[in-house]
Amino acid sequence: MTFRLREYDPADFELLYEIDQACFPPGISYSRRELAYYMNMRGTFTIVAERKLKKHEIAGFIVGQKGPRGMGHIVTIDTVEKYRRGGLGTLLMDAVEKRLKAVGCHAIILETAVDNAPAIAFYKRLGYFILKTLPRYYQGRIDAFLMAKRIAEKSDITVTKLTM
Repeated sequence: MTFRLREYDPADFELLYEIDQACFPPGISYSRRELAYYMNMRGTFTIVAERKLKKHEIAGFIVGQKGPRGMGHIVTIDTVEKYRRGGLGTLLMDAVEKRLKAVGCHAIILETAVDNAPAIAFYKRLGYFILKTLPRYYQGRIDAFLMAKRIAEKSDITVTKLTM
């Protein structure tokens, strides 16, 4: 399948919210307010994947954030069920990784529930590794793994001073 990636448009919000609700169980999925908050945080961007059928259909999205000290963060990645396991998640992750590297990030972190085996396997396939367990991260009762991936050596992104 072929997907087109584009920047988020505020008109997409309700559909993205519905996709998030379908992707995660209650308490792990974001409320409207939480999703809007995360999508509008400083340094955050949202990439939307579309499939061109009779009309453009949103197939998924990813929210990434440039954090301090060269750290990027995957806030969420959501794909419509019928488009899973066809490369869409990898396409979205690759787009975010490239974008975060371009803005000076050398590593990316993300969180995922310890009982979400498909997500853990997916991230490991992409080169992410478990840094630590975050106790009671979701709903105050479900642990999460903090996972990370180096996307550049710090020296790769250092800006050199010009001498006069």
